[in-house]
Amino acid sequence: MNFMQRLATTVAALGAVLALTGCERGAPFERPPVDSVQSGYRGTGMLQVYNPRILEPQIEQNQPPAALPPAPSEGPKASQVYQNVKVLGHLSAAEFVRHMTAITAWVAPNEGCTYCHNPANFAEDSKYTKVVARRMIQMTQHINVDWQQHVSNTGVTCYTCHRGKNAQNTADQASVKGASLPYDHYTEYFKEAKPIRVAGTTALPTGNRSSIQQGEFTYGLMMHMSDSLGVNCTYCHNSRSFGDWSQSPPQRTTAWYGIRMVRDLNLEYMEDLTSVFPAERKGPLGDVAKVNCATCHQGAYKPLYGAKMAKDHPELTTLVQVVAGAGTGGGAGDAKAVKAAAEAVAGAKPAANR
Repeated sequence: MNFMQRLATTVAALGAVLALTGCERGAPFERPPVDSVQSGYRGTGMLQVYNPRILEPQIEQNQPPAALPPAPSEGPKASQVYQNVKVLGHLSAAEFVRHMTAITAWVAPNEGCTYCHNPANFAEDSKYTKVVARRMIQMTQHINVDWQQHVSNTGVTCYTCHRGKNAQNTADQASVKGASLPYDHYTEYFKEAKPIRVAGTTALPTGNRSSIQQGEFTYGLMMHMSDSLGVNCTYCHNSRSFGDWSQSPPQRTTAWYGIRMVRDLNLEYMEDLTSVFPAERKGPLGDVAKVNCATCHQGAYKPLYGAKMAKDHPELTTLVQVVAGAGTGGGAGDAKAVKAAAEAVAGAKPAANR
């Protein structure tokens, strides 16, 4: 059998295998539909590729809830009515009830108020979840005020991260899509401030962190960011020169601030709560949950695809100093006013999301 005969036989056999494979599936193999959006010059690979089958359920999961109607700012302040209100005491009682109603729906819709509060005494801090929630409100205010380089005027709310759940994040091999890359790149970059490098600038290894191992850590981080935002590498980088800032899209600068924001939140807020969380809510090494890109983005290039929820909750867009002993009220007359306000908020129809 000469070469041409062998080639023809091989091609025929391959065709038969493919035909059988198609019959087993019930139909000939078809390439799944994929959409692409060009973001740079043709021929440079500057494309964002989207799979509609994956994107469709993701869009549903990133729909923001309708906002509660605004509450009146008149009347007694929350600190005058309730005890132990240290962060939101400047709000009117009605505004305070509105915020508590929203935060319950955002974080613990199944558990209700008792997820954070002792029903026998709402004022006490006996539940760790209440102490954590107070600190998380401060963290949200800090993000909206001090990290606008990353969140812009869109801002964040408790719902941005929680989406009706209160479980912590876990780091595993799925964060690098099952690759053999190091999956604890969070410690390197989201807690510590290790330089993110791939290419070395010196010939000798002395003092050079740009090793193959560090390159793997960098790629692990990049894969985490790409997966968390549902984008390709070229969303932040120019394929002509991945490292050249002058040729990079604006999103790379936003991501630069995002890495530093996450690091700030982990060190100043999450780590600060280590002694507050019980052992069952900590990791194997005794550390608390950490913030990463997926915490807010959850597969969308912008959290909730850019829905501006924060504008409906101005109490989360202003920094407020915690005053020791604040919130010592509790007058009977004021309590009646707050009860009426609570009933009005509970009975009102949610406003359409704008």
